[in-house]
Amino acid sequence: MRYKLLGKSGLRVSELCLGTMTFGEDWGWGASKAVSREIFDLFAAAGGNFIDTSNNYTNGTSERFVGEFIANERERFVVATKYALNTRKDDPNAGGNQRKNMVQALNASLKRLNVEYVDLLWLHMWDYMTPVEEVMRALDDVVRAGKVLYIGMSDTPAWVQAQANTLAELRGWSRLVATQVAYSLAARDIEREIMPMAKAHDLAVAAWDILDGGALTGKYNTPSDEPKRSSGASPRVLAIAAELIKMGQEIGRTPAQIAINWVRQQQAKALVIPIVGARSAAQMRDNLACLEFELTPQQVQQLDALNPLELGFPAAFLASPHVKNLIFGDTYPLIDSHRG
Repeated sequence: MRYKLLGKSGLRVSELCLGTMTFGEDWGWGASKAVSREIFDLFAAAGGNFIDTSNNYTNGTSERFVGEFIANERERFVVATKYALNTRKDDPNAGGNQRKNMVQALNASLKRLNVEYVDLLWLHMWDYMTPVEEVMRALDDVVRAGKVLYIGMSDTPAWVQAQANTLAELRGWSRLVATQVAYSLAARDIEREIMPMAKAHDLAVAAWDILDGGALTGKYNTPSDEPKRSSGASPRVLAIAAELIKMGQEIGRTPAQIAINWVRQQQAKALVIPIVGARSAAQMRDNLACLEFELTPQQVQQLDALNPLELGFPAAFLASPHVKNLIFGDTYPLIDSHRG
């Protein structure tokens, strides 16, 4: 395991993050406490120190398990949790991005984790209601109170995060250091706006759903008794998984390892940290084996071609030769821009 700086910070985090949404059986498909402990120990033994949970994962069980597992070496681990999702369905202030929910959710998380602070607090999902000024000032307050060390946003539009960081820097508040988003070979949407924004603002990109709900492991391509979170995958995703299976047979690796490494090797676009999860120790061992090899540039290009990205407007428009000629005349090929 190697380590990365978490965005525009000095915090060192492992190049893989452990996702713990599977810790606990409250939702009917997770791992028992004993299995969760085994998964955690395998990750830590490999050098992993970055742990991701949430106040709503398995109804709080995930946080309680994580708190127990890190108890003997709290300072070694970088613990991230989230707030925003509703915890009392009949209470309008028990969910959302507002200060009241932030404070009550964070305090409850600290109790479940049995810690005095969390290393990273994510806003879990943008609610389109709370003013960004309220969010950033409230996040700065919990940092100044010593309950949180760093902050980030998950599942939030690029323009919101750019506005939030600009506001924070202008007012001397704590700035975002990371963004958490869904990203996989089957879902490349964030390459349009979020990844360029993250690179410009020096945000780490923590990528979740890197196996597209398990579909990129190939388990929907052939009949099996392996537990599944959904009834199937789309023909497009099945076709991608089939090519991952084929490449895996050629290089002696599993489709999951190849899919994880495709995400792990997108560092030219942004600082990317894949979030790996598992429901068994065998799955975690398989995921961690991605660290044993890298895909060649040719293999990455081969995978890219399975799901080519259409940038759309305005990126595709601005990249067209016609528009470049309108802006630069005949001088574009003569200009060396370090900004790309």
